[in-house]
Amino acid sequence: MKQVYDAIIIGGGHNGLVCACYLAAKRWKVRVLERRHIVGGAAVTEEFHPGFRNSTASYTVSLLNPKIIRDLRLHEHGLRVVERPYSNFLPLSDTEYIKVGGSLEATQREVARFSKRDADKLPAYYAMLDRVAAVLKDLLLETPPNVGGGVADIFQALKIGKRFKSLDMAARRDVLNLFTQSAGEMLDDWFESTPIKACFGFDSIVGNFASPYTPGSAYVLLHHVFGEVNGKQGIWGHAIGGMGAISEAIAAEARLRGVEISTDSSVARLQVEKGNAVGVVLEDGTELYSKRVISNLNPKLLFQKIVAPQDVPLEFNQRINAYQCGSGTFRMNVALHELPRFTCLPEAGPHHSSGIIMAPSMQYMEQAYFDARTHGWSKNPIVEILIPSTVDDSLAPRGQHVASLFCQHVSPTLPSGASWDDARKEVADLMIDTVNKFAPNFKASVIARQIHSPLDLERKFGLVGGDIFHGKLSLNQLFSARPVLGYGNYRTPIGGLFQCGAGTHPGGGVTGIPGHNAAMEILKG
Repeated sequence: MKQVYDAIIIGGGHNGLVCACYLAAKRWKVRVLERRHIVGGAAVTEEFHPGFRNSTASYTVSLLNPKIIRDLRLHEHGLRVVERPYSNFLPLSDTEYIKVGGSLEATQREVARFSKRDADKLPAYYAMLDRVAAVLKDLLLETPPNVGGGVADIFQALKIGKRFKSLDMAARRDVLNLFTQSAGEMLDDWFESTPIKACFGFDSIVGNFASPYTPGSAYVLLHHVFGEVNGKQGIWGHAIGGMGAISEAIAAEARLRGVEISTDSSVARLQVEKGNAVGVVLEDGTELYSKRVISNLNPKLLFQKIVAPQDVPLEFNQRINAYQCGSGTFRMNVALHELPRFTCLPEAGPHHSSGIIMAPSMQYMEQAYFDARTHGWSKNPIVEILIPSTVDDSLAPRGQHVASLFCQHVSPTLPSGASWDDARKEVADLMIDTVNKFAPNFKASVIARQIHSPLDLERKFGLVGGDIFHGKLSLNQLFSARPVLGYGNYRTPIGGLFQCGAGTHPGGGVTGIPGHNAAMEILKG
């Protein structure tokens, strides 16, 4: 019997599930197809050693949009997020550290230990970021004006232009700087002390294979301050049960709305007739039909693996082939029999529940990038640790812990054609040793580890080049130009084929916004 749907969604990551929820709310018959055995894409929680569970890839919460949390009743489906006591804790040496967050006054006291001038400038710096972020946040839940899209998009462009016109000249200059400057240049203009610049500069290279002095990296910094937790702006948090709790809550709402979710259902190809999508064929040969097919995949994966080249214009394919992916990420999970004891702050405390960053200066980060470009990975890498079991005892046996290690920089492809399969263990050892320099008990406390090189991330989650954002957050790949100028409105050259993943506006992170925006466009008809 022919299986026909109002919409078929390829990829059961959180954006695909969000899109499905909004479409199903209009009584559409929706089918979500997920290649893996579990929904959530990169936002999943899995056991990686007996008794130890953790967020496998994505590992922290802030960018999940509050409108989506409300609309999809995620708290009613059990989602609970607890705030970090500090945003970040940076060990700087055997005796020095800096803690940022908790409150403005607490951060000022920390910064004043290194520079009173910088502590005094913090309120103005935060106000500048908040002013720019407030304008840009208004644009997150809107479809960008589509270049060449017609009268409707002209009106959308005018509407967006009015928002920027409402800013005073100082704020307009800040917007320009944040889109074009490097984070390093911007922070050097604001501050004089190394520790606070390192703390803020880290946000500019998270998931960004670049130096903090690379032009445009200031926007990546801004991208990471859009979020909130429990109504508090700029806060980061832990999802109880891991990041999979977010995906499971969205999936629960989707099922209530009648969405059919199929795991172990890998799509082999898109079916196209007369320039329009008509359905998909699964790897097992099953044919499914719909006038609307929505991809939650990386754009390169969609158009290089699922769509036949002859079904889209040659020039479009060339643009997709040139679409830049690769976030310089090496991701690990470790099981620990005790908490790390940092030489500079050895006792257990709130800093263990914060983002712990091994990158004491922007120069350190820049050298890490240069090393990775030439050697394949950094000799002295950047490592961020989160230990969610300090606030969530469901993740590890009593008295033991799990830690997420988000490591940079590594090159998506290694020099001389070497394979990540051959290098992954050596690099994993290096990451453990790097943490051990700051917390000498760390290496001996590791019970087990789960390793994800860029190649592993691509194979398991479809993150092309290991790119956690489904494409670089550079000026030529943002807003109306994400993923390709002329198709920034979640549509594609194929009629009825849409995109709803992080390769569309506003980009990566566990936000749900691409899924929401794509659904709004699809419902317009």
